[in-house]
Amino acid sequence: MKKLEDLQVIISEAVDKIGFPQYPAELYEPISYILSLGGKRMRPALLLMACDLFGGDIDAAIPPALAIEVFHNFTLMHDDIMDNAPLRRGRTTVHEKWNQNVGILSGDVMLIEGYKLMMQVEDRLLRPILDIFNNTAVGVCEGQQVDMEFEVRNDVKIDEYLNMIRLKTAVVLGGALKIGALIGGADIKDADLLSNFGEYLGIAFQLQDDILDVYGDPEKFGKQVGGDIISNKKTYLLIKALELAKDKQAADLSHWIALKQFDQAEKVEAVTAIYNQLEIRNYAEEAMQIYTDKAFEALDAINLPEEHKQYLHDFADGLLVREN
Repeated sequence: MKKLEDLQVIISEAVDKIGFPQYPAELYEPISYILSLGGKRMRPALLLMACDLFGGDIDAAIPPALAIEVFHNFTLMHDDIMDNAPLRRGRTTVHEKWNQNVGILSGDVMLIEGYKLMMQVEDRLLRPILDIFNNTAVGVCEGQQVDMEFEVRNDVKIDEYLNMIRLKTAVVLGGALKIGALIGGADIKDADLLSNFGEYLGIAFQLQDDILDVYGDPEKFGKQVGGDIISNKKTYLLIKALELAKDKQAADLSHWIALKQFDQAEKVEAVTAIYNQLEIRNYAEEAMQIYTDKAFEALDAINLPEEHKQYLHDFADGLLVREN
């Protein structure tokens, strides 16, 4: 079994070797640019890891792994336009560096380039793997749409939120693992179980992210703590607080949500105090544990050697135990 870090290096080197046409420059340069911004390359590395787990040829899994990475960056390019974001990984976003039309069209061709890479899998696997890729891509778009709708709703329910993060975040992890497993020689039952493992793990990871946004150490978390509170982002914590808050707590929470001008530190402190009174962190951690347990149940049912399962178990533990 190759280490995850080694697989990430393989992907990074393969990304650097993708050759895009030079003309028209404004169509292809933004693609090379956003791919050069790096990132952890976690999704494609998981595809390679799944292939390796079942004894497959990692080299054969590199093109579809690159397809996942190109697709992921396509979604980021378009997300940045929708969010009017100035920065991506500390660098200027594509639509800011060029313009919105360039960002839209370059993103469109990225999606097509992703399909061209995915088409390089062997013929006998092509149809099932394209089905997985299609379902994954549609899920991500559905999740993004639902997330945007949440921005103008104050009646979002917990089950709606959990389904949104499943679509927007978790299905890509599950899809990458399932594609890698099939290339590695897994049967459909084990590939489905590994996909379930990835989806449940992705949901648990996002719930952890929600918790750390409020309770994390900013130096260790790597993001501004309280950013979700400042922007009124519908996270598990806010949705649960709106569900549980009564009387003065409900009035105070509504006040801070409605306020257009405020001191950021004061708002974060006030809303966090309401979360503490309602013991929101405990609810979020319980939900996170439920999905972690579901992930491990799926893992335990996979027909793999115990040492391979332990590798996945250790990976999940490492993903879900971040400094806070």
